[in-house]
Amino acid sequence: MIPLVYDVLNRWAKDDDFFSGLVKRYEPETMADLGCGTGRLTLRFAEDSKVIGIDPNEEALAVAQTKPHAENVTWRVGDSTTLETAAYDLVVMTANVSQVFLTDEAWQQVVEDAYRSLKPGGRFVFDTRNPNVRIWEQWMRDSSPDIAHVNDKTYEVHTTYGGYKNEIFSFNEAVFDGEQEIESVDLHLRFRPIDVWQASLEEVGFHVEVYGDFTWRTADSHSENVVFIAQKTL
Repeated sequence: MIPLVYDVLNRWAKDDDFFSGLVKRYEPETMADLGCGTGRLTLRFAEDSKVIGIDPNEEALAVAQTKPHAENVTWRVGDSTTLETAAYDLVVMTANVSQVFLTDEAWQQVVEDAYRSLKPGGRFVFDTRNPNVRIWEQWMRDSSPDIAHVNDKTYEVHTTYGGYKNEIFSFNEAVFDGEQEIESVDLHLRFRPIDVWQASLEEVGFHVEVYGDFTWRTADSHSENVVFIAQKTL
């Protein structure tokens, strides 16, 4: 993600409503937002819980800390290994951050760290896209740049696609100020099948519920988006 334009290009949507409602539903005393980015949702979570926002992107955290009420969140540069042990009632990972972990080993580290960090009965919740829907084909049909208005300036965000191979979709996002490219990032997303995600959670001892499309309906093979709610039962 490119912090300069991220908030403008990612407006509040049904996934944000789902996750903010989930925090109200479970009423965690303490929680962690893992991969919090620019803090869009983290600050909403902080209205209902004591929150730590964790992200490896220092630029994104710098943006988060300029926002109103940023002092209500503890911001920390890091990854899942930064999570404290037996410290949280809820750990969330939103905006499909789960898909940036390309190897099984990297993802399993996240799962193990989440389990370690939760109190008994605590939950690890994250969303991902369903590979059966093949959403990358829709993305690749759109070659027009996105327009982002930030601080009285207008930027164009151009996306070029590397394609899909071995469960991984690759693409590049570049931000232009007029004719000049000012920032570019290569991105890769892993599209794991639903049963593979679930098995990775159950392997460490989580009890798992799977919901579709940011509703409380059980996910199926046609759900475009899948939410995993994994509870630590011990």
